[in-house]
Amino acid sequence: MALGGTRLKTRLPIIPGTKPSLRNSQLLISTGIPSLDSSIGGEEDKYGFYAKTILKYFMAEGIVVSQPVLIASQDVQPSHLVSRLPAVIDNSEEHTKTINNEDEPMKIAWRYQKMKVVDSIPTGGQIFGHYYDLTKQMQKDFLEHADIKQWEFNEEMTLDENNSHTFKNAAYTDLLCTVEKTLRDGQYFLSETPEQKTKKILRIAIHSLGSRLWLSDTEKDSDSDLLKFLYCFRALLRNSYAVGIVTIPVNNFNNNFAIERIEHVSDIAIRLESFAGSAKALNPLYKEYHGLLHIKKLCALNGLSHGNSQHRDLAFKLRRKKFLIEVLHLPPEFEDTSQREQDDTVTSNIGCMSGSHKSTLDF
Repeated sequence: MALGGTRLKTRLPIIPGTKPSLRNSQLLISTGIPSLDSSIGGEEDKYGFYAKTILKYFMAEGIVVSQPVLIASQDVQPSHLVSRLPAVIDNSEEHTKTINNEDEPMKIAWRYQKMKVVDSIPTGGQIFGHYYDLTKQMQKDFLEHADIKQWEFNEEMTLDENNSHTFKNAAYTDLLCTVEKTLRDGQYFLSETPEQKTKKILRIAIHSLGSRLWLSDTEKDSDSDLLKFLYCFRALLRNSYAVGIVTIPVNNFNNNFAIERIEHVSDIAIRLESFAGSAKALNPLYKEYHGLLHIKKLCALNGLSHGNSQHRDLAFKLRRKKFLIEVLHLPPEFEDTSQREQDDTVTSNIGCMSGSHKSTLDF
């Protein structure tokens, strides 16, 4: 009940690289892919290639907006990921190209003319996030001034005996302690007052968590370690100015229940279905795309229900310079196509009055 009939408003802190959500008053950051930002408000693909690309966008966006980044991986060296970050390009040029493309009339069937093909720029007039060129590496001046912390598990390192029994695989303990220490040293917890006047958001990028290098002696222990880490990791992020993105190769899991638990403990869960090595790669419907993007769960903070994506059917494709997420739609059917001729033949054969054509359905 409000006192004196007044409503108390909580003022969100002004942090570079963030913007407040108009839906639930949460601070939002960009993933580095504007089309993905507008879709979700990660589970890895089969070979982990496209998930790594999204992870690079996430890290590059943090560096461009001067946000500290913590990178963790056992499959590849974090320094290798940093050296392969894409270069940022001018937003105004990309925005102008998109507007010019939208002004061109669509020379296809009239029923597709008003269809929204790509959702690359969020609505509202404000460009949130930057555009990157995958063919170029990030500029050296950005990397020289960036606050990047890299984590690599050292097997020879002796861990505290009090924490060693929490996880069967000591790498989880080491990574979790590194995350907590980084949050505390950087004064990112909500209860702490930073010495600097300007607050910052810590971006944590964990690559291929739960891969073969994270396994324990048994499948049960491996699943238990992963779930416990995600619960602890989520608890740390909930009380701090930090956000984390984790890619998980679900092909390593034989238990669907474990995958559902992973999606449940996540705030946002997306699944990348790559067409590589799949029969869908030969399907004419998907010839312009490299895979499908399934939104399994959206964030429900400060709300009574999970958020809903504006579009259900999303597909992605990796161009030479950029990674695109588009709304999946059926290709138009022209009158001179074989499909149209087949439809006309079937229609004439099943009609009530078919002329000279004889059919078992004539009467």
